[in-house]
Amino acid sequence: MIDLKGKVILVTGGSRGIGAGIVETLVQAGADVVVNYNSGGKEAAALAKRIGAAQCHLVQADLGDIKGPQKLWDEAVAWRGRVDVLVNNAAIRPSMGIDSSYEDFDDIWLKTLRINLISHAHLSRLAIQHWRKRKGGTMISISSRPAFRGDRADFYHDGASKAGLTALARGIARFEAEHNIMSFVVVPGMIASEQLDDFIRHYGHDEAVKEIPLRELGKPRDVAVVVAFLASGLARYSTGATFDVSGASYIR
Repeated sequence: MIDLKGKVILVTGGSRGIGAGIVETLVQAGADVVVNYNSGGKEAAALAKRIGAAQCHLVQADLGDIKGPQKLWDEAVAWRGRVDVLVNNAAIRPSMGIDSSYEDFDDIWLKTLRINLISHAHLSRLAIQHWRKRKGGTMISISSRPAFRGDRADFYHDGASKAGLTALARGIARFEAEHNIMSFVVVPGMIASEQLDDFIRHYGHDEAVKEIPLRELGKPRDVAVVVAFLASGLARYSTGATFDVSGASYIR
């Protein structure tokens, strides 16, 4: 039912996990998708082969580097001459406990904020400048459940970074609507992916699913179909809204 033909969509962190699920669904709906990756070159190439290289443009860019977002944006726009939708998805979630050394704690917090928040602030700024000239665009930011209710001690930094991303997305919705720029937040719950594996190693599979009323982990496609809907423009009047994808495990 969702037709994304003619739309050019940039997905950060698109080579694996939730990002790969988003890319695959967007391409199936007809979009041309720029897939950003950093170290996942093999996964990105396999994804492009699986879904069709004609609709998929791979761009390697390290969003942990200050120049990474600019490089990514420039290459993304050069592919088709524009970007219509930006999906802020790339994120890291390394564990870092309270008892870690001062230096390690500082290092992980800075790296997490750089990739999960600051890189997307740069991309959002570049997108806004682009869309003001083009009279509109759509931004979809992939937040997380801990951004709203807090995270466990080993992952405080992840929840804090995604809370910042959420605040950024809401500000853009409020103050860029006059330029026909729409901004949405999507909040995945426990989605089966590489990032969830670290949680399961710490706390176990049963701990991950016990609070989910559906009693099952989500799949990347569960997030992807919501992203595709928002990218379509059908939810324009819901700009600024937050969409939970959590199997009812967290209802605000």
